[in-house]
Amino acid sequence: MKRPTFDDWPCSVARVADVLGDPWTILLVRDASHGLTRFEEFQRSLNIPRNTLSARLRRLVEIGLLERRLYQDYPPRAEYVLTDMGRDFFPVLTAMLGWGDRWLGEDGAPVSVHHVPCGHDIDPQVVCRSCGRPVDLDEVEFRVGPGYPDDVPEHLDLRDRFARRVAAQDARGRSASDGPEVASAG
Repeated sequence: MKRPTFDDWPCSVARVADVLGDPWTILLVRDASHGLTRFEEFQRSLNIPRNTLSARLRRLVEIGLLERRLYQDYPPRAEYVLTDMGRDFFPVLTAMLGWGDRWLGEDGAPVSVHHVPCGHDIDPQVVCRSCGRPVDLDEVEFRVGPGYPDDVPEHLDLRDRFARRVAAQDARGRSASDGPEVASAG
């Protein structure tokens, strides 16, 4: 059965799932964030079949998260280095780490992320860029953004869903002026 594609959905979460929706891919980006760059390092770290590793590395290069660089001419050998796009995935990795520590770990965090300049471990959270306050799901409204297409198939259109959620929030007594500035995600 052919894997579905989500690259034309009007939702960035669906598009990310389309690009990084299998465990090997996310683990490769994690390992690249840890400093691994060579095929053999990835293969040893993940014990991933070589053909699967080749396909996932090729895909990560195609979409722009990794760059393939030759580090040896004879025989030709390449390394895989995070691009700016790949480094920008760091907050997503730390959010996944924090969520996994809270909900899937039984004996505490297996890995911590240490912020060297201040000397403390980080605690991933979503923060409003305007007021600086931590934000949770009950304090946000999802809204149509500037990149939302005009011609969305009805079954993919998120506008009605957004309106229903806002109405439900208002019914619970939350006015649009309560809480921090509204954040958008999608």
